[in-house]
Amino acid sequence: MSPELIGVIGIVLLLVLILLRVSVGLSLFLVGFLGVAWLSDWNVGLSQLGTSAFGTAKNYSLSVIPLFILMGMFMSNTGLGKDLFQAVDKWIGHFRGGLAIATIGAASIFAAISGSSNATTATLAKITIPEMKEYNYKTTFSTAAVAAGGTLGILIPPSVILILYGALTNEPIGPLLIGGLIPGVIMTILFMLMINIQVRLNPSIAPRKKESTPFKEKMSSLRGVWPFLVIFFISIGGIYFGVFTPSEAGGIGAVGAFLLTLFTKRLNWTKLYSSLDESIRLTVMLFLILIGASLFGKFLALSQIPMYLTSTVGSLDVSPYLIMAMILVVYFILGMFMEGIAIMVLTLPIVYPLITQLGFDGLWFGIIMVMVLNIGVLTPPLGLSIYIISGVVRDVPIEKIFKGVIPAIVTMIIFTIILVIFPEIVTFLPNMIQ
Repeated sequence: MSPELIGVIGIVLLLVLILLRVSVGLSLFLVGFLGVAWLSDWNVGLSQLGTSAFGTAKNYSLSVIPLFILMGMFMSNTGLGKDLFQAVDKWIGHFRGGLAIATIGAASIFAAISGSSNATTATLAKITIPEMKEYNYKTTFSTAAVAAGGTLGILIPPSVILILYGALTNEPIGPLLIGGLIPGVIMTILFMLMINIQVRLNPSIAPRKKESTPFKEKMSSLRGVWPFLVIFFISIGGIYFGVFTPSEAGGIGAVGAFLLTLFTKRLNWTKLYSSLDESIRLTVMLFLILIGASLFGKFLALSQIPMYLTSTVGSLDVSPYLIMAMILVVYFILGMFMEGIAIMVLTLPIVYPLITQLGFDGLWFGIIMVMVLNIGVLTPPLGLSIYIISGVVRDVPIEKIFKGVIPAIVTMIIFTIILVIFPEIVTFLPNMIQ
């Protein structure tokens, strides 16, 4: 049996295990170990179990993962998300559809701390949907606004997914995080425009809320925003201006978030324990995936599949953009059935060398990949963000929530195409700091 065929069998086995809901990290470990052992020797396979774990865990650059996660947990578990939404609401909530627009605005700021779509979606759903329901917003419209805003969690830095992408591809993490900033801001604006257009076409879905809030009250509401801005500018700003490495920025951000929540009297022993517990659990899960991905990558290297595909596709007389379009279509389909992290660890060992061989920027492709994965969290049958929202709004059929996010999906597809045509949108800021 040829190494390539064994590699294909391993990929299929990994896909089956993931679809059977076996832990992604455990699936990678099992397939990687069996593949390495089969293609080389059982003793080599056993040896790689230890070297892959140690080699990944000792990587200093990956210390950024638990630090940024802890920073996000401090900010999200202490109730600051509600203050943030109320502040944004006071500034733009009086416009027609203003509560939905405020949801997108609050999501963009919260995303700059949480680094997670799930955390952003869950927080917004609990805070904003009851508020919009009180003012007679159509439920499918309000849930769509929350779902759209939640996708910003892994696009605007610090994004855990982008950090994982950097770890899996050896792309520098700092420029990757900075690369998501401009696309994240533009995506926020496009979502707001999408809401405005929907409301203009059908005013009944979002009744006008109230009169404008007095300016003095608006200014006082900014007290709920400044903690997020301070932490964001210290951590991400420090990376951009070269003051900190990503790991140092994560440490500064985590300590800063702890001190701010302590200073604002939002932190107690229960919330501290919850933040530490959730951070440890999520970090262990991510490192297990990274270690498993390292072992699986060694198996694929032995199978020679990445090299074979790279040389085969490189010899084709077709446009690289056609191949890119085919890859993105495959990612779109996978996103309908699999979670984003699983897709990354399954495909990047094969796709990333192909992308760079075609002459595309690996950093740019990371943002493109995040955009396509974001579409996947809104599409059936998996649609993880939709299920999170459905858990909050139990009286709305889930098919109606899926129907409500169609405009957001269309907007995201259009913007992804724009990013493919104009890669400078992604690479402009990273090129300035390199």
